[in-house]
Amino acid sequence: MVQLLLPAVLLLSSPEVVSVTDRPNDAGDRLIIRVNMPEDLRDVAGLLMWRTPADQGSWQLVMVEGLPLESDELVDGYDPDYPVLAGTRYHYMPGLLTLSGDTLRGPVFTGAEIPVGSWFHTGEVPTLVACLLFLGLIFYYFHRAVRGADFYLRPIGGIEAIDEAIGRATEMGKPILYVPGLSTIDDVATIASLTILGRVARRVADYQTQIIVPNTDPIVYTVAEESVKQAYLEAGRPDSFDPNSVFFLTSSQFAFVAGVNGIMMRERPATNFYLGMFWAESLILAETGSLSGAIQIAGTDAVTQLPFFITTCDYTLIGEELYAASAYLGREPRQIGGIKSLDACKVIVMGLIILGVLAFIVDSAAGTDLLPMLRRSLSTPEVM
Repeated sequence: MVQLLLPAVLLLSSPEVVSVTDRPNDAGDRLIIRVNMPEDLRDVAGLLMWRTPADQGSWQLVMVEGLPLESDELVDGYDPDYPVLAGTRYHYMPGLLTLSGDTLRGPVFTGAEIPVGSWFHTGEVPTLVACLLFLGLIFYYFHRAVRGADFYLRPIGGIEAIDEAIGRATEMGKPILYVPGLSTIDDVATIASLTILGRVARRVADYQTQIIVPNTDPIVYTVAEESVKQAYLEAGRPDSFDPNSVFFLTSSQFAFVAGVNGIMMRERPATNFYLGMFWAESLILAETGSLSGAIQIAGTDAVTQLPFFITTCDYTLIGEELYAASAYLGREPRQIGGIKSLDACKVIVMGLIILGVLAFIVDSAAGTDLLPMLRRSLSTPEVM
């Protein structure tokens, strides 16, 4: 034991490391240290912990904890400068930092467990079962959809109104404005919007209607242009595609909004689509489109912008309805199967929620310990 001399008025017993064990369900980069602290801590500012590999003699200060401790078990390995390495045996030495700045070190603890990585997290077994169930449902509905099963999809007003909106623009001889959001290509909402753009462009090509697609991101612009061009090719009218209909406007948020608003007021499109990720500009876009008299269909997964779209647009796709719109429009079997598998999972989750509510009611009425038993059986090991 190494001790520094302390003032005579300070009589402290040194802390001791009781045990060092490998923390389960990790990559072998954490150790749990159980410490026995002295009873009198009136003149102590904090707990110190030194560590050294068993085959070396250099001690490193790896932990400084304020007092009182929340638990007598500490987890070592969180400091990125002093990581715990799997397969390495360590020795620990605790210490106390006094209010006067002196250090009292305790005995060195030897025989620590070697940290070993786990093959899998035993507490995540319910998650594994849920994933396997979800994948099973996906493959089941994929198989049925490919074999020609006719699945029922609940009607969504915004999706059903797309054909009507395109037809209205065709009858009036006015263009269609499609804004694929202001985010980048790595945003899920942008990918969903570009997929829908391909479906909308296919209908536009069939009806020989003009479409205007301004973009705020260069990569999104490139993908959008290819989607519209491919739609005209699939419709058998590749010569009708206008390269100027899809263009890059600007990457500045409100400059883009000003440019799109100018297009609305000059071109007077009959239908406006706002599908993708939007921020503070959503109300400005939708309000200008409403003043121009156009039919407006919006869709986003940005919860903060949904109220503005719902207020100012004729139809709004909320959250996952934006992701499902492509399957509704194209009726591609695998996409339909994916939607049905998601619906089946939702039914299972809702059923479990209902069972939980009923169990709570029964438990409250009968005064049994049913719920605590369920919590203990389903709880995962605590992670320090």
